[in-house]
Amino acid sequence: MYRRHLPQLDGGFFVTDGGLETTLIFHDGFDLPQFAAFDVLKTREGHEALRTYYRSYATIARNNNLGFVIESPTWRASSAWGGKLGYSGKALAGANREAVGLCGEIRDELEADGITTVVSGCIGPRSDGYSAGDQMSAEEAEEYHGAQMEVLRDTEADMAAALTMTYPEEAIGVTRAARKAGMPAAISFTVETDGRLPSGAKLDEAIRQVDEATDAGPAYYMINCAHPAHFEHVLSGNGLWRERIRGVRANASEKSHAELDGAAELDDGDPRKLASCYQGLRGKLPQMNLIGGCCGTDARHIEAICRAWIG
Repeated sequence: MYRRHLPQLDGGFFVTDGGLETTLIFHDGFDLPQFAAFDVLKTREGHEALRTYYRSYATIARNNNLGFVIESPTWRASSAWGGKLGYSGKALAGANREAVGLCGEIRDELEADGITTVVSGCIGPRSDGYSAGDQMSAEEAEEYHGAQMEVLRDTEADMAAALTMTYPEEAIGVTRAARKAGMPAAISFTVETDGRLPSGAKLDEAIRQVDEATDAGPAYYMINCAHPAHFEHVLSGNGLWRERIRGVRANASEKSHAELDGAAELDDGDPRKLASCYQGLRGKLPQMNLIGGCCGTDARHIEAICRAWIG
């Protein structure tokens, strides 16, 4: 177990990766049943593809002298999704450990070069990340995500991050499970084109609801799997809730979740335009210091965002 204070909370700029699943599918030619990136670990080819993927972003961090948050490929590695893929509980736990171990290798390489690196154990929603789906109570979510959280606790992960949360109750459950496991956790909500969560909740209300229910339990919040054009307009006005958001992992495309779900081809947008959108977020998110991407983004997008951000 490798636990320490999270350096991204102290300031400085950090970079993370982009759209792992869309990269594996559209660029590397992998078949990802249930959109489960961890499943490629079953083969040597999959291992090498993940190493190559993470090292491409590690190079960006190294070249720009930025910290690096390496997110494990375990977004789908919880019991509901693992069961659909035929994984037993034991096999799923082993896949989580193996995935984090690979990320630990990349961290060791970077820290040998003096780059501050954080390994984050990625947790995804029980339902689909594009819709609120079959919602759980906070208590049900704590029990569900607690199993994966307990496995991650005993790995090299420094923290956990719940990406693409679609409603507040699940985020509350994840936060409580992380606290029980003694792990710092980040919560990342996704939004639709109107800036609201797929459940219909407003972003500010969702953050306040989670903070109130958990005594400000998340280390910080993020937004992912949406283009900045979808949520920039909800970041105006007063409210300390905006200071709780430290990271953005945006989509390359301005399409809705429904449009992306039905697309047969990858929409990778325009890296320079996306970088410009990130620049526009700086005045709206005063604590934002973690930049990365989501669906459709790759190293080109993150490199462009880093150059625009630093410049």
